[in-house]
Amino acid sequence: MGLCQYYLLSVVLLLPALCYSQFTFTSSRATFYGSPDGLGTPAGACGFGAYGRTVNDANVAGVSRLWNNGTGCGACYQVRCNVPEVCTDYGVYVVVTDYGEGDDTDFVLSPRAYGRMALTDKSEELYTFGVVDVEFLRVPCRFRGYNLKFKVHENSKYPQYLAVSMLYVGGQNDVQAVEIWQEDCKDWVPMRRAFGAVFDISNPPPGAINLRFQVSGSAGLTWVVANNAIPKVWKAGVAYESAIQLA
Repeated sequence: MGLCQYYLLSVVLLLPALCYSQFTFTSSRATFYGSPDGLGTPAGACGFGAYGRTVNDANVAGVSRLWNNGTGCGACYQVRCNVPEVCTDYGVYVVVTDYGEGDDTDFVLSPRAYGRMALTDKSEELYTFGVVDVEFLRVPCRFRGYNLKFKVHENSKYPQYLAVSMLYVGGQNDVQAVEIWQEDCKDWVPMRRAFGAVFDISNPPPGAINLRFQVSGSAGLTWVVANNAIPKVWKAGVAYESAIQLA
């Protein structure tokens, strides 16, 4: 099957709205980390950089048991606390941007996210708990107005070393693998998961970079091809927008 045919098949599989089963909430505990402005941290273990600080209005979280060797990066959850006189029924919608361990917790939330589980004027009281019983549910990620972006990690060195992560991965999709097209051998070459959501390769091919990535979700395992995902002359720290939206 030719490259163009494969690309069209991947888009057809992923772009339609997917139906999700009604899952039950899982009981756990959550805490929050110190942050003077209440936002996320740009030094998160997922490797998202500044994106991990502000995405989803800084309603972000670090996880441990949900980390899954980095494939948990970018996943979205509804988290609600179980103190009726303090907590809302809905809780907060968070994006995983970091690894974090607490006192038998599944979530270490940004201060902003932790406070948003509380009723109006009850956030300060919720902060005094430090650690709180919660329920959580995996939910599809929603990034209205954003297509998927390919972020060249700050440690990349043009042209001999390329590290990349994917931002705004919509739906309930986990990135399992990334491959880069090698024109000289006419084949896809695996990139290494360096850490978190960052995949890298030494001596990337010259010219515009074509990538394909494997996601697991309601459609099973699917490869998505992104031609010209990264321009010929790329720069470390820059995120390049694609025409891809995952739902």
